[in-house]
Parts: sequence; structure tokens; C-alpha cells
Amino acid sequence: MIDQTKTDSANGYALPPLGQNPSSLQRGTTPGSFAKPSQIAPGPAGCWTFSSPDTPGMPQPSEKTAWDFLPEGWTTELVDGAGEPVEAAGERVFQQGDGSWRRVTLPAGFEPITQLESARLGIVTPEMTRVAEREPHLTAVQVRDEVASGRMVIPANKAHLGYQLDPMAIGRATKTKVNANMGASPVSSGTEEEVEKLKWAERWGADTVMDLSTGGNLDECRDAIIRNSHVPIGTVPIYSMIIGRKLYDLDAKAILETLEHQAQQGVDYFTIHAGVRKEHLQYVKDRLIGIVSRGGSLLAKWMIDHDDENPMYTLWEDICDVMRQHDVTFSIGDGLRPGGLADATDQAQLAELCTLGELTERAWRKGVQVMIEGPGHVPFDQIEYNMKLQRTLCHGAPFYVLGPLVTDIFPGYDHITSCIGATAAAYHGASMLCYVTPKEHLGLPKKDDVKQGCIAYKIAAHSADVALGIPGTRDRDDELTMARAALNWEKHFELSFDPDTARAYHDEDLDVDTDFCAMCGHDWCSVRISKEITEFASGKSETYQWDRAKVSDALTSEQKEILEKRGVLSPDELHKLASKMKRAVGADEGEKANCHSDYVDADTARDLQKQVDIVQLDS
Repeated sequence: MIDQTKTDSANGYALPPLGQNPSSLQRGTTPGSFAKPSQIAPGPAGCWTFSSPDTPGMPQPSEKTAWDFLPEGWTTELVDGAGEPVEAAGERVFQQGDGSWRRVTLPAGFEPITQLESARLGIVTPEMTRVAEREPHLTAVQVRDEVASGRMVIPANKAHLGYQLDPMAIGRATKTKVNANMGASPVSSGTEEEVEKLKWAERWGADTVMDLSTGGNLDECRDAIIRNSHVPIGTVPIYSMIIGRKLYDLDAKAILETLEHQAQQGVDYFTIHAGVRKEHLQYVKDRLIGIVSRGGSLLAKWMIDHDDENPMYTLWEDICDVMRQHDVTFSIGDGLRPGGLADATDQAQLAELCTLGELTERAWRKGVQVMIEGPGHVPFDQIEYNMKLQRTLCHGAPFYVLGPLVTDIFPGYDHITSCIGATAAAYHGASMLCYVTPKEHLGLPKKDDVKQGCIAYKIAAHSADVALGIPGTRDRDDELTMARAALNWEKHFELSFDPDTARAYHDEDLDVDTDFCAMCGHDWCSVRISKEITEFASGKSETYQWDRAKVSDALTSEQKEILEKRGVLSPDELHKLASKMKRAVGADEGEKANCHSDYVDADTARDLQKQVDIVQLDS
């Protein structure tokens, strides 16, 4: 490992203080993460866990955690030298992950229901143990401590745990998570298609899924998604609250009954837009695009029509009681998020964020887990401020953001414009990223849109995790680098996130696994040249060596479909790739292809490339 404090006097540079190395084996020559040194610790000290260095002037983390917002009748303190745990009526004493001891007093006879309540009593639940298995840089005790602090949530409705849910966690101490939105609309899709999209989203790495259905049989669709999912499911219950009734008639009874029903079904987290206050609406009048949140706009209209406060805000404690009974996690909605760059970080958005901090405190006092939803459309230069203001006002509760999109003029490509912002958001403090698909602003995403959105956001989340120095997050990148250096194509594809696309794109130009790539050709391949330089370590890892070049297998139907959709190759060229004209490359049955310079002479290897009509397909 490079000395973090060393200054190279010859070159006159100094490395900044470094965080943890994202490679568990510290491979390569990079010094490690430029993020802040990580500090996984219970209480306020843990606020610096996997965090970016602050630009001057950024809001600092809150000095409070969920421990500062206990239910009435509870107290807690750190105690020295407790020596052993205590589980007595009205008292718990337990050791935290950093070796300190905590005492908690509580009303006699209290029984924990939620993950937060269990964590407050020093209990490591099976769900916390599973999270630690999935996040190997954390212990189950550290997971428990982060949940107790409010910096981590485990969305795991007790009913959903009875189906196929595989518990996971969202928080700054964990890897960055990705949510996929889906749902039927009045004009598109249905239950069967939504379940198919759920499976597709899981296939492409979605960590949670939100069912945002507004059409069809909402109840049937939601139930089918919950029963078929391995990931937590979220909803925006107000959509169901107004089905079959006028918005004006929405009342406390309808709100609480809908929440109770969906909680019984097994929904793991609810988006509740309780932060949109009547007093905030004056700040929206001059926005270019007003309120873009469906829930926010519905509640704004209700408040104007009734000349009354947001019912979600006034019913907050009652809502908490319903959610606690089933351990449903809050995703407190950002009903006033900006819908365009011109409205970002404005008074309406920030006033609502202050209210979200208040609601967080009230939910924690009720023992309910909380994460906070965030913008939206935000210029790149304002992303860090938005992330760090939230960690201040909401005391480090996990931040779940949509994008944000960093420009507004690329409809059809908003999965790209938003994953740029999402990478910055995750690096600066967001714990979960809500994907945006190419159909954003244009229509309901189809199957391939879900794939494109998931992959864009897996790129954003993984990029941020590597930058933050989360241990082990770069291991697979390093493995692929070694395979690439060895020109081991099969291993290269195997380690890639989407092997089918990687193989198809490679074979589109050169359907033989050679010791060069089609981008450079034999003579100009820098990786091949580096590998041949005796003094270099590049490409010499024994794990990734392979004997000879070979003609790769025929394209699978999935790989062929990928190239068909690209529309670059002619049907005849696609047929050649699918059937593999082995004789043309010197690969008769039982023979090897004459395309590798350590098997034949360099001239013969070069000649292979001249057979462009057969191997190097060029449209």
C-alpha cells in the first residue's frame, strides 16, 4: 500500500488523506479511495461512514441519531465496564460493535415488532444476520447498530417474509442500492406483464421494486408482485386511496384502511407525501413546471379544495401505528421535488425537506424505520449540497433519490442524463437510487427499458461504491482487468455484468477469440504488446492464462437478438455469426484456428484479419 502521507519531492505532489481501499487484496498500483476515511461506529461518530470529502461550505452532519428520538418512557446511556449483557424487565444492557456498552430502559412488558425496536434492545434479528451475509464488510452487530442509529433500514414486512423475500438493507454503511419502478397504467400493461417486468428487474440487479400501478386491478397486481418477488416492494398508497372515489372525498378512514390493507398484503415500504404542507404551496406558484410528484399534486389539490392541512401530516402518528404493526418502512415522499433544472433547490423543495426532518423524528419515536425521498432534476453543481443538507436535517436517515437528472433536453436518453447525477448523489450521500429508464417523461417502460434503466443505475451505484472505498467493491473490476490483460476473452465476458451483450458486440467485429482485439488489430494491440514485454507483470497472471486462440461458440439466440436490435449487421452477416464458418478461419473439426501468434507465425495471424468478408464483419 502506498504511504498515504508521502510527498513525492521529485514530482512535487502529495496524495490527499485516503479512505479504505475498495480492493480487498489491494491489487494494482492505485493508492486507494480519495473518500473520507470510513468510521463504522454506533451513535453520531458513524455519520462519516463511507462519505465524500466536503466541498467548503457544505452542511455538516447532524449530531443526532434515532437514539435521540426514543418513545416516551424510554431512556438510553453509554455505560463503562458493564461486563455482561442484561435482559431484565424494563432494562437492556448490551455491547455495541465498537466495544462500548449501552443501557436502555423501557416500559416493562414491551415487545419489539420492528427492526428498529429490536435494534434498540440489542437484538440481532435473522434479517440483520442475512444483511451481514450479503454485505461481507459488515458484521451482524454493526448492521444492528446502524439500524438503531436510524442510518440503515431493512424493509421487510412480516407478511412478505412469509413468501420469498430475501432481506436486504439500505444505508450509508451498505453498498448503494437501486430501485426499479414499474406498474400498470390505465392505458398500458397488466398484472401478467408487471410480474414479468418484476422478474426482469431482479435479473438486471434491482435491489427493490416499486409498484406504481394506477390502472387495471391494482389489488391483484400488487398481490402478485409481492408473492413473486425476492426483493422488497414499495408502493405509493394514495393511488389506491382515490380509486373509485373523488379526490375531494379522501378522508382519514380511507387513508388508514388503505394503509392497513396494503400492509397486510406484505408491502415493505410506503411512500407517504406528508411533507407537502399547506403553507408550502405559495412557493410553487412561480415554478416553470409546478408539482411533478403525482402524490404531491393530488394532496396539493386536496388542501386547496378543503382549505385545510395535508391529511397525511395531521394523521402521521396514526399512520405510524399502522406501519409499526407490520414493520412497514417509511419512504417519506418528496412531493415538492423539482421537475426541471429551473426549479431545483428552491424554497418549496427545501421547506418540504425541513418538514421531512420533523416527520423522521416523529416516526422514530413511534419505532418505525425511515428513509427519505429526494430530487429529481438538479444541476450537477447542486447535487452535493442537496445530499448533505438532507443528512443534516434528517439526522442521517437513508436518502433515496430519483436520479437526479442533470439536464432536461435529452428525452429518450434520460437513463443516461440521470445516472450521471445518480453517481454524484451516491458518492455524496444517497443510499438508494431510483432508476430512470429511456421512457422517462415519455411513456410506461417496457421490458427492454427496464433492463436499460437497471444497468445504467447499477453502473452509477457501483461507481460510487468504488469511489467511497467500500471494501471489496473493486474486486470484480480487478479480476476483469486481469482477464483483459491476458486477452482471455471467455473470462472477460464471464466477469462482465452483461455477458451476452459483451460477447455479441465482440463477435460483431471478430468472431474468433484471438490475442488481439478488432479495435486495434494484431500489430497495434497495446495489450498484446504489454503482455509480451518481459519486464511487465501485465497479462501474466497464471489464473487467467489460456492455451490458444479459438473460434468461439455460435451466438446464442439472446446474443443474436442483441445484434438484430442494433441494426448494424445485415441478416446474412448475422447468419454467418450464428453458424460459424469454421473452415474459413482454419478450424476444421479437431483443429485449432490459425489466428494466434504464439501458435502460427505473425504473418499468418495478420492474414486472418484480411478475410473481412468472412470473419471481420463490416457493414
